[in-house]
Order: sequence, then structure tokens, then C-alpha cells
Amino acid sequence: MYNGVRLLMHIHIIASKISRREFSNDMPKFKELLQSAKEVVVLSGAGISAESGIPTYRDKGDLWRTLPSSILNNPETFREDPGLVWEFYHHRREMALKAQPNAGHIAIAQYAQRHAADKKVTVVTQNIDGLHSRAGAKNVIELHGTLFKTRCTKCNEVLVNTDSPICPALQGKGSETSTQLYSDIPEKDLPHCKKCGALLRPHIVWYGELVESETIMRLEPVISKCNMLLVVGTSSIVYPAAAFPTVMSAGGSTVAEFNIEPAPASTMFDFYFVGPSATTLPVALSD
Repeated sequence: MYNGVRLLMHIHIIASKISRREFSNDMPKFKELLQSAKEVVVLSGAGISAESGIPTYRDKGDLWRTLPSSILNNPETFREDPGLVWEFYHHRREMALKAQPNAGHIAIAQYAQRHAADKKVTVVTQNIDGLHSRAGAKNVIELHGTLFKTRCTKCNEVLVNTDSPICPALQGKGSETSTQLYSDIPEKDLPHCKKCGALLRPHIVWYGELVESETIMRLEPVISKCNMLLVVGTSSIVYPAAAFPTVMSAGGSTVAEFNIEPAPASTMFDFYFVGPSATTLPVALSD
């Protein structure tokens, strides 16, 4: 299991030993280093999805209706009002289903495909919308889970589900403009496990929950072997993802950020390319 306290202490020690860098926007130099890299990791966040029309809740004051996401992304709220949480996720599922991968998603996927024989390219995403996979990326680690898998609250079976809506009772539900702060959907009408009959929940890592041990096991060799990290559309302030650029930089990886504005940790990065990733990534990842 992921030990957040231990990792935070580790990061604090490492960060104190790293000297401040002046990052560069030298694209030819970046492409030269990328060409020689054998283990490439793309760490993506909400910014790349925003370019596909999926708003970040930070831009909305972190609110759905008048409720902060910390309340909705919460196992306790799900126990008290599973219908409300499912309405929130139904809304997010429908947005994601309507969205299309943008040029940034596609550039990453196509780069990995072109270099399958000489590089390993891994996408580590904090996003739950599935757009990297829909763009054609094959080696994707979804750090916080995905909107399009369910997990049984009893038998823990995890299954892919792209139904729209996921159950009839959620049809037309989840409007952000509603003032209703509770759900009137009976629990029996919410998604249930076909195997054991128990209530299903979104397969998402919620507040207070640990990143799955299987995910951490997949991440460990990716982090340790990486020699080129692309930080795309993320502020790099949410753990555990916030730790990766610092750890990889301290381990000798080249770190390049593609973002609208520099992340707080960008003083430790080697390159920074300003602008929408749908604009910068196709250039950076072209051969």
C-alpha cells in the first residue's frame, strides 16, 4: 500500500538537496534528449482534458452545484447518499463520453506507437476520463481510477462499463444547475453487481482512500527506470503524482513541462514549454 507520510518525508529530504534550476525552452535540445531516452513517462493532469472541453473543478471553485468535490469524492457521502454521488459521476461520465481526445492526447499515443521498437512510453494520468486510451495509448496507468469501471461494494469485482446512462434511473440526472443537494433515487434503482447483487460504486480513488497496491507496483519500475519525464497539464501539487517529478529529477531524469503556466515544482525541471499541450506536444513529439 502507498504510505503517503513516508513518501512526503522522502520528497522533503530530496527536494532540500536539489539546487534551483533555470528551465529552458530550447525545443531542438529537448528533442535531442528525447531521441536518446529509452524509458519515457508522460505524467498528465486536468489541463490536457480541459483542452477537450472537460472543465476542471478547480476552475469552477471546486464545486458541483454548491458542493465541494471533497464531499462528493468521499466514501462517507456514498454510504449516506449513494444516489447523490452516482448523480455526480453520471454527470462526469456523460461529459467524458461526449469529449474527444485532442491533438495532445493523439500526439502522445502516436509517438508511443512509432517508437514501440526502441522505447517504452508509459502514460501515468491523474485523469479519470479515459481520453488517453481512446486516443490510442496502450500503456496507461490510471492513478486515480476511471469513470468507466465499476467496483462492487461487497465482492470487489471491477468491470468496464461505458453504458450511457449506466442505469435507467440516472437518465436526465446530475444537472449542475439543480439546487437539490440530495438524491431521490432509491438505492435499489442504482447500479448493482450482476455477480452478487450488491451496490456498485465508481472505481475511483476517493478522499481518504489509498491508491491501489497493484497500481503502485506498476508505478515503481516505471519511476525507477524513467530517463525522460513529460509533465503535461498538471500543477503537480496532488500526491502521489506531485512526488514523481521531484523523485525522477533527483534520479537523473530529464524533466520537461508542457503547461499553460509553470507548476510550483518547475524550478526543478529542465524544460518548460508554455501553451496548450494540444499545440506544443505535436511539435515536441514529432520526429
